[in-house]
Amino acid sequence: QVQLVESGGGLVQAGGSLRLSCAASGLTFGSYVMGWFRQAPGRERERVAVINSNAITYYADSAKGRFILSRDNAKSTVYLQMNSLKPEDTAVYYCVADRSLPSMLTGRSNYWGQGTQVTVSS
Repeated sequence: QVQLVESGGGLVQAGGSLRLSCAASGLTFGSYVMGWFRQAPGRERERVAVINSNAITYYADSAKGRFILSRDNAKSTVYLQMNSLKPEDTAVYYCVADRSLPSMLTGRSNYWGQGTQVTVSS
């Protein structure tokens, strides 16, 4: 059974930083594409960043230059370092796992975490 457990969310002032972690179990982590999506109230779900099994990363325009996605295969964990946070980054952030990059990039993955709330105050 695949489990994705997010941590690291919280309340931060604009301009601050947070690091989200996602610990995965029940899968061959090194062969999976991992990603973060987010959803704010009243808004559509948005892909934030994705990392493939070769550690190649893909970022949404809103995340480029501010967020860094990395993975530690030995710990079956992915990290999303979020810097220069803005109020518009406020959302629930979900960790996602998929064997397929196209499936991940289109948000059709089967494995999702429960989400962690990130709130950025102005």
